[in-house]
Amino acid sequence: MTHRPLIAIPARFSATTSALRHAAEVNARALVEAVWRAGGEPVTVHPHAPGGTADPEEVAARLARFDGLLLPGGGDIAPHRYGGGHAHEAVYDVDDQQDAFDLELARQALARRLPLLAVCRGLQVVNTVLGGTLHQDMGGPGSEHRHIRHPVSLTSDSALARTIGADKAEASCYHHQHVDRLGQGLTITARAADGTAEAVELADADGWFLAVQWHPEDTAHEDLAQQRLFEGLVRAAGERG
Repeated sequence: MTHRPLIAIPARFSATTSALRHAAEVNARALVEAVWRAGGEPVTVHPHAPGGTADPEEVAARLARFDGLLLPGGGDIAPHRYGGGHAHEAVYDVDDQQDAFDLELARQALARRLPLLAVCRGLQVVNTVLGGTLHQDMGGPGSEHRHIRHPVSLTSDSALARTIGADKAEASCYHHQHVDRLGQGLTITARAADGTAEAVELADADGWFLAVQWHPEDTAHEDLAQQRLFEGLVRAAGERG
């Protein structure tokens, strides 16, 4: 049997889960299946960051066994992590342990040039690690990008456009925050019609890295362009491994 590259996906905390008697650590089935279809072995990783602090050496050691990393969507990042001051009333599901672990995972993956695909919150995590900031709220119904699909325009000849194989894509979105100040070295390579940054890349990336503000797993089962993001991650992970 062909070896499947190991793709680490940090778990998300869930207060309740059907048929379990306790709170759970989960990942979206659609996300896991998209990685599997692409030929990867999706592995849910426990977010260990006692007191909201992750040990860099421990995270590095745990990440070393994997061939790639997928940073998934989830709740909002605590504004103090990017110098955002008081939290807007719309900020939700903040968890210091989750934040600390995700941020350290991103930091280690970027430093190690580990193939990395960042989705929604994942993009915001990377932007934060690289010194960027976020708009805490896009303005509520009519302004935010929740429960909608809309076209995004991709920068020609960007890594994103090459991976997807097109200069436009249909994005399934669920976010009320977006990039404010870009992190160091990042460039915007996709925008919605209203100007919202929908993807970023590292201008001088040595390894494979893509970050999208939308949720490609929502439609990857029927939209080849979205599935190609997961295929790109798994292919790069396999080449590295």
